[in-house]
Formats: sequence, C-alpha cells, structure tokens
Amino acid sequence: QVRVVESGGGLVHAGGSLRLSCTASGFIFRAYDMAWYRQGPGKQRELVARISSIGITNYADSVKGRFTISRDNAENTVYLQMDSLKPEDTAVYFCKATPPRGSDNWGQGTQVTVSS
Repeated sequence: QVRVVESGGGLVHAGGSLRLSCTASGFIFRAYDMAWYRQGPGKQRELVARISSIGITNYADSVKGRFTISRDNAENTVYLQMDSLKPEDTAVYFCKATPPRGSDNWGQGTQVTVSS
C-alpha cells in the first residue's frame, strides 16, 4: 500500500529555519518525482518545490534562495529545508509522490506556522 507521511512542521519565529521530511513506503521511491505543496489560510494549494527521479529541482519564485528540496533514495525520504522563514510561509505543507504512470499520492500534511 502506498503511503506518504510528512513530519517536521512546527512554530518558528520569522527568520528561523525548519526541515520537513516526507517518508514514503509501498512503492519504488527512486522512480517517483516528489514535490512539496502548501496551502495557506484561505488560499489555494500551491507548488513549493519539486525534485524529479533524477534529481532535477524546481522552486516557486516565492521560495527561491530560501528553501532547498533534496531526496535520499536509500531512506525513501524527501526533505524540504526552509531557511529565512517569513510569516507568509505559514501553511499546511503537503508531500506528493508522482509515479512514472498512474495517480499521484498525497500525504496528510504538516503545519508550519511562522510568527512575526
């Protein structure tokens, strides 16, 4: 059974850092593209960063230079290092696993709150 579980969220002051983790099971992790999305209060879900199965990365303009996505295929885990956090980064962060063919798989999300 495919499972995607996020962790690492919390409360941090503006300018601080957090590292989110997304651990996957039930599928061949190294074959999947992985991504982080977020949904802030009253907002639509938006792409934050993604990393392909071969390690190519893309970022939303709002997080470029502050966030870094990486993956450890041996640990079936994708990370999102978030530095210089801003109050507008407050959101529920979701992990998405995209297979070479078939449907996406989403985690339940982890809350990130940045206080000013």
